[in-house]
Order: sequence, then structure tokens, then C-alpha cells
Amino acid sequence: MTLVEEPASQAAPVPPRRLTMAKAMVEGISAEMERDDAVFYMGEDVGAYGGIFASTTGLLERFGPERVRDTPISETAFMGLATGAAVEGMRPIVELMFADFFGVCMDQIYNHMAKIHFESGGNVKVPLVLTSAVGGGYSDAAQHSQCLWGTFAHLPGMKVVVPSTPADAKGLMIAAIRDDNPVMYLFHKGAMGLAWMSKTGRALGDVPADAYETPIGKAAVARSGRDVTVVTVSLSVHHALDVADELAADGIDVEVLDLRSLVPLDREAIFESVGRTGRLVVVDEDYQSFGMSGEVMATVVERDPSVLAAPPVRVAVPDVPIPYARSLEQAVLPTPERIRSAIERVMG
Repeated sequence: MTLVEEPASQAAPVPPRRLTMAKAMVEGISAEMERDDAVFYMGEDVGAYGGIFASTTGLLERFGPERVRDTPISETAFMGLATGAAVEGMRPIVELMFADFFGVCMDQIYNHMAKIHFESGGNVKVPLVLTSAVGGGYSDAAQHSQCLWGTFAHLPGMKVVVPSTPADAKGLMIAAIRDDNPVMYLFHKGAMGLAWMSKTGRALGDVPADAYETPIGKAAVARSGRDVTVVTVSLSVHHALDVADELAADGIDVEVLDLRSLVPLDREAIFESVGRTGRLVVVDEDYQSFGMSGEVMATVVERDPSVLAAPPVRVAVPDVPIPYARSLEQAVLPTPERIRSAIERVMG
């Protein structure tokens, strides 16, 4: 029997689906678990609870406890288990509940999963995704509010991706799972679209129904502009877009560049944008010193400082622990108010 496909013109259009970043992330994981039996998920409270930030909701019911595994509170043990599974041909996704907890298992992360490929002369692959929640803004204090992507980006051997939109949350997750390198996938709690801690109305967005990859190492222009470039990632992309909309009424046209990946870093996109606008503001919810903000600035200055019409400005977390008190926390985070002030400053 021969099946005849209907012409494309007769196919009903697929309506756009509006998903939160959390649901889009789960959809990407689910698609890859369905496609490849080697993919499994593990971490604390990722099974029946569905992840404390809804990162695995529904996966246990669909794939069962063999492929969605709750672990004991022993990060060193299950990070080592994930690394071993990856070396032996599986494709684990392992969740570190808060990025702040990396300290108890850093040996497994950096001395093992990040280095095995290099130490084996390229003969051993470590196809592993390490997911973790980052970010402050809800008074969870110094040990549960850091971003730390600059720390991981500083250490060679791992890719680092940071989605800001639902569509990229799905596409970057699929790309990370299919990658043969260890990939750090960091999601901001305030961008997940959770009802109990919604920080931006932009956490809901159109997400294609099919399986697709968002290229790792390719930045996206979230908003085109001619006067100043704001380079940022994660929740700060949404803050920058809000500020850009406000400043448009004042005649300031802001371009917002969403890096999406820190490793690899799309240096060409950074330089191309700043080369057009002549002004640069870097917004980073990580600590200011020795991090992403300085690296982005160096990307421009080392290549051709003459493209800058004004000294670049950065908005980052001062080099202090994240405070518990809301007033103090808001003082150190890269809020829209701080972003607007930086743009106005660089505009002179």
C-alpha cells in the first residue's frame, strides 16, 4: 500500500504555542528522552516533586523511575555517577539544585567531567548536561542567589549556556543533550515563569512544537537599535528590553544582544553590534570582577577601541555576598533602574 502525502498547502497551520520557560525546558528534555534511550535525568527532588523550579514536571510519570532518578543529598556522589555514565555511553542530565552548591562537588565537575576528554587525548567523550538554577531577587540570601556562570566559563573544558526565552530554553536544552561535550545549562529562577516568583511577563513565549536546536555559541539580537548596545544574558535580557522600550520615548534607540552562550562566546556578534552603535553597556547578574562583563569589554577593546564613542559601562553585582534584606538585595542586583542609569551615562 502506497501512502500519498497531502500537499503542504492543504495542511492545517500549526498555531503558535505559548509556553513558560519551565515548560519549554521540560519539553526539550522529554523530546530527547523519547528519541534516545541513553538520555536520563537525575538530581534532588526531580522525580515525584518535579523539580523545585518545575524543571522536570511530568517526566517521572512519562518515563518512570529508571530514567528519572531522585538522588540522595550527596552532590559529590551523583556528579561522579553522571560523569561515569557519560563516559560509558549514556547521556545523563544531572541537576545541581542551586548553582551555589557547586562548592561541595567541584572536584567532580572540574577535575573530572570537564577534563576527561582532554586528558584522554580526545579519545573519551563526556556527553553530559549539568543543569542548575541561578539568580536572586526573592530574598534567598548569600547561599541560594548567585549566578556564577562566570566561574564556570572561566574553567576550560565545559560549554556554558544561559537561556533567556522559552524558545531558547527548549532549543538550547536539545542542543546541549546532543552535544558530545559536557554542557553547563543555567536557568534563572526569575525567568522560568513560576507563579510564585514571576519576575517578568516575558517568561511566556512562542515555542515551536517540533524538536529543534538553538546553536550553542551564537548570540541573538533581542532588539535592534542604533545608539547603544546592551550585552547581557538570562533575566537581565528582559530587564534590558523593558528599559529599551522606555528609552525609545526619549529618543534613545537601544540594541539588546542576548549572548545565550558564554562558552563559546560569540565575539563576532558583540563586535559587530558595538561597531554599529559605538557605545557599550554590559549587564551581568554575576559578580563584577574577573567575570563576563570584563570579558565582553575586552572583546571590543582588544580588537579595536576606536569603534567606541564613549567608555563602556558595566552593570553587575558588586563583589559582596548577595544580601538577604530586600532593600540591600535590590541595591546590588542589576535592576532596570541601574540599567537605565548606565545607558544614560554612556549616552553622555
